[in-house]
Amino acid sequence: MSQYNTIFNQMLHLIPRHRFETLVASHQADRYVKHLTSWRQFTTLLYAQISGKDSLREIEQGLQVNESRIYHLGLTRIKRSTLADANNRRSHEIFEGLFYRVLERCQNITPKHKFRFKNPLFTFDSTLIELCLSVFPWAKYRFSKGAVKLHYQFNHAGCIPEFLIITGADANDMKVAKKFFHIQPDSIYCLDRGYVDFSLFRRIHDRKSFFVTRAKTGINCTVIGQHSEPNKKGVLADHLIKFNIYESRKDINFPVRLIRYYDSQTDKELTFLTNNLHLSAFTIAQIYKARWQVEIFFKWIKQNLKIKNFLGTSHNAVLTQIWVAMLYYLLLAYIKFQSRYQRSLFYLHRVIRDTLLTKNTLLDLLRANERIISKLQRDDPQLSFF
Repeated sequence: MSQYNTIFNQMLHLIPRHRFETLVASHQADRYVKHLTSWRQFTTLLYAQISGKDSLREIEQGLQVNESRIYHLGLTRIKRSTLADANNRRSHEIFEGLFYRVLERCQNITPKHKFRFKNPLFTFDSTLIELCLSVFPWAKYRFSKGAVKLHYQFNHAGCIPEFLIITGADANDMKVAKKFFHIQPDSIYCLDRGYVDFSLFRRIHDRKSFFVTRAKTGINCTVIGQHSEPNKKGVLADHLIKFNIYESRKDINFPVRLIRYYDSQTDKELTFLTNNLHLSAFTIAQIYKARWQVEIFFKWIKQNLKIKNFLGTSHNAVLTQIWVAMLYYLLLAYIKFQSRYQRSLFYLHRVIRDTLLTKNTLLDLLRANERIISKLQRDDPQLSFF
């Protein structure tokens, strides 16, 4: 085995380097740069993300103590002031562009969603990343809070983010979705009540796609027919409706189903709207229930990625760190899908984190059990130190 074949080195080989350099050239990001190039900055931030470093000082010390095993990656003695300057000045759009290049690779190997229908299934949703207002004054949210908002188009095939927009915390979810999100033909879009907008529904319908959402309380409509008979799976009603308000009728001039469903797990009666006339009412209810996968995704990234403690205070530094964190998530997903790894993404993250600078192959690591991984750590004094 090559002396340079660390787990980290193999992960970096999954990055399309030529695509990265094209992005760097388009932004002239390495112009007049002598030491900390864009690639070295990315490698350093990815190392910090995986190993869980919370500060620039920790990164500097970690690179210093492991200098003998990572010098071939160009991570030799990077000063924290130099890294801080790069995070503040070098455009986050480089790493945003790289995110979508890696996403292309993931999309080719993602497993199918759990439903029998073949339509792609997406969910629109967003989450807040809270920031300390005194440290991040540009992120003011309400009177005494700071935050940024991450808007996701979540793909249920593989549970990966298909599209991401980062805005201020006060941005309206529906307006962001209408402006930025791409509607793919013959797809199903699951939306919560924050995205109930008839012009958005019309746009989805015109693209020959389908929406599934919860109806708002007191919806003003008239039942014009019955789509199917209620069944014993919790479906209470399945009607065809028309809207009574002129503004609604102007956009919704196509058939819409109103489905009433009793969820025995939560003991709640739910009402759904959809323009899909082919799937059963029970399947429509299960599609909306699957929307909670995006909430699990939000919880996972907040608990396991470094998107709460930031290495810089500028807007650019925060966005740079978020994009690198999401790139790491895609790398984990790519490794899991490509190798058909059976354990959870959390376990894969923990294994890679704990063996990042060991000289081993990813394939052997994925086959290893906890006893072998513990032995790798015991045989590596520098790794155990951290």
